[in-house]
Amino acid sequence: MPTITVDGQGVEARPGQTVLQAALAANIYIPNLCYAEDLAPYGACRLCIVEIDGMRGLPAACSTIATEGMVVRTETPALMQARRMTMELLLSDHPDNCLVCRKNQRCELQRMAAYLGISERRLPRLERPTAFDESNPFFDRDLEKCILCGRCVRACDEVTQVNAIDYIYRGFATKIGAFLDQPLADSRCVSCGECLASCPTGALVEKSYYGLPDREVLTVCTYCGSGCSLYLQMRGDKIVGVRGDPANDASEGHLCVKGRFGYDFANHPDRLTAPLIRKNGALEPASWDEALDLVASKLAEHKGAFAGLASAKCTNEENYLLQKFTRAVMETNNIDHCARR
Repeated sequence: MPTITVDGQGVEARPGQTVLQAALAANIYIPNLCYAEDLAPYGACRLCIVEIDGMRGLPAACSTIATEGMVVRTETPALMQARRMTMELLLSDHPDNCLVCRKNQRCELQRMAAYLGISERRLPRLERPTAFDESNPFFDRDLEKCILCGRCVRACDEVTQVNAIDYIYRGFATKIGAFLDQPLADSRCVSCGECLASCPTGALVEKSYYGLPDREVLTVCTYCGSGCSLYLQMRGDKIVGVRGDPANDASEGHLCVKGRFGYDFANHPDRLTAPLIRKNGALEPASWDEALDLVASKLAEHKGAFAGLASAKCTNEENYLLQKFTRAVMETNNIDHCARR
């Protein structure tokens, strides 16, 4: 394991690890925007630049491999001046309506500007053509707020391997778009939301935004048997967001469209809160005891003429109980599962 020196502190790096990864693992902060732990190094934002003895210029820490004896400095006046200039260029064509942005207080660009001490816009305002895409049913794209860090493109390529989006056009007209610059809804996008989870700004925001959470609850996704764990972001008794659990071996923090966006039903005003029994042609609320007694009596009339269909949304234990109930109680072997094929 190579040992490097970062700001006078000895740091051990794993073979093949970058300077940024080694520093962050040692709790030494280096500003960054385009870096993501689960994505390959890219070096787009140029905020993680450092000074390295014997190396020309200001290399990007996210794409420089740590080697034995390397001496790194991360907070020199020259570095901070270069980072502030880079940040001011990023902000020159970025909207400044942070208070009404749905990414307010969750925006990495906002936090980075505060870290670098940016308090005013010094460069002339550059206007980008408005490119707002709300065709996707789960999230909106506002490319006026895009900083072209490429995290969404890389997540779509490296994580989901769908390749629905990429850089299109050139020069100042460069933007992130689908094939032929068509709306996301008409592209090969599968709405998994990995681009949304990767985006550091308000360029990608969920449609169902209910404000910032006050706590998170770790749970397991209920939609299939893969066992992906996730954090439900709660505000009072309402689910306001979902994020993947990076420590989960099944998903490694990634989610599909159901796991990320399929929880509106939990707080839906039309959700049933009590059993309903049809009486005189109308459904009326009933107690659980009354409903279960009715179901048991009706099932008893059909022993031997019954079939059960298990679900991937159920746990292994629940699926086992259903097949046991079908065979032992209903006296039939007609039991199947939606994932059998």
